[in-house]
Amino acid sequence: MRRFSLIGPIAAASFALLCTTSSHAESSERKFANFASGSGNLAFLAAGSLLPLATDGPYGKNHTLRVIDSGLTSTLITEGLKAITKEKRPDSNEHDSFPSGHATAAFAVATAQSALHPGQALYWYAGATIISWSRLRLNRHHAQDVIAGAAIGYGVTRWEFSEPHGLILQPWIHDDKPGVMISRSW
Repeated sequence: MRRFSLIGPIAAASFALLCTTSSHAESSERKFANFASGSGNLAFLAAGSLLPLATDGPYGKNHTLRVIDSGLTSTLITEGLKAITKEKRPDSNEHDSFPSGHATAAFAVATAQSALHPGQALYWYAGATIISWSRLRLNRHHAQDVIAGAAIGYGVTRWEFSEPHGLILQPWIHDDKPGVMISRSW
């Protein structure tokens, strides 16, 4: 049985909205960017984290934990870098611009979902790209902030999925087979 997915039509509508050039487009584009940075971002992260529970059968719990683990690990790295670099945001006197946390989390979820469901990769990466674009459009980040955030989310998630039991949530991630877990720390 084939399931109907709204991801494709939503991505197409989003692309069309981004390409609009009328004077009304500036207002619409900004509203869309606010949505993508706010409730759209939260919906994307929640869907990407919780969807495996509904769609991945007996592996759903472990897949959800893997997505959460990669997002948590990459976010911790991003927050550490923000504290070290203290880069000024382009729109305020806040010094927490580098790297973009929104881009980090969105690309962590997109990379995890793409590893779990390769056929959906285009949709997940399109969503992460729109969220990242919104941070630039709203002048909350510089381009290097968003690129670094995306790279961290992608790289940490690839690392996450190369490990048999995750990075931080190791005790709760298993493959339903008996065995011994070896852990390393640094």
